[in-house]
Amino acid sequence: MRERTTPGPGTWHRPLLLVAAVTAPFVAISLAGLALDGRVLVGAPIWGKPFKFAVSIVLYAVTWSWLVTYLPHRRLVRWPATVIAAALAVEYAIIVAQVIRGRQSHFNVATPLDGILWGVMGTSITVLWLANIVVALFLIRREIGGRTLTWAVRSGAAISLLGIGMAFLMTRPTEAQRAAMREGGFGGIIGRHSVGVLDGGPIMQVTGWSTTGGDLRVAHFVGIHALQALPLLALLLAAMARRTTLLRGERVRTRLVLVAAAGYAAFTGLTLWQALRGQPLTRPDGLTLAVAGILAALVLAAVAAVLATARRDREEAR
Repeated sequence: MRERTTPGPGTWHRPLLLVAAVTAPFVAISLAGLALDGRVLVGAPIWGKPFKFAVSIVLYAVTWSWLVTYLPHRRLVRWPATVIAAALAVEYAIIVAQVIRGRQSHFNVATPLDGILWGVMGTSITVLWLANIVVALFLIRREIGGRTLTWAVRSGAAISLLGIGMAFLMTRPTEAQRAAMREGGFGGIIGRHSVGVLDGGPIMQVTGWSTTGGDLRVAHFVGIHALQALPLLALLLAAMARRTTLLRGERVRTRLVLVAAAGYAAFTGLTLWQALRGQPLTRPDGLTLAVAGILAALVLAAVAAVLATARRDREEAR
């Protein structure tokens, strides 16, 4: 039986809040670095990665700290959440340390120290993913502020886990890297962000995603932040319900969230499929556009069906 709970005062998870508080200043520090430090690493401004990770970690840590308020105050719950906080802190500390050293953080095993740092980072990512699974399993058994928000959180947590798991696709050596290792021409990098092109080519502003080949970070990013996007949608629908009669029923809002979750999951899969085919996000081919169009049409049709059913139910209830 699923339990219905409400958060207690002062119960936000403190280690996660601490990680968010310590990381938040690095948003400004990274922006200053982008303005004052002209170094470029793997084709991108060297402080771009600390900036992006700082924003992402703050959002992620604050979201999980809030969600933990709905879970029982038991060690079996609190400790995995603390592990998430520690893994985030370790990963970000290594990213910043490598920027200061002027070295690539991800996939870099060129020197013993680089290899150790990448090994620690890779381990922290794996531990983070496993800890997320544990906390998410507790979360799906809870009622969180009504059915609409509950299903937004459940689906967001599930998609987010898939998004984190996509990071493992990046750590595999490419065929060219395997060949170089066999022939003794190893360049010190194992793994990649891009598909079909080398990392370090032309990139999008801010995101740093490739504009000439596929980029696995797109689906990784989209998937991870389902944990924020879907609960925000649920809260937005609740706010709109105050002025829109059709949205006042919790059933219709829940159905809309479930439609959005299905569409979000499909879009995440679409961006991964596009990247694996070596296509940049900004240059989809006809097949990708056709699939995206079908996906959009299905989501819009489902939304229309939900609203039509809600309208009919209200008319019958009069």
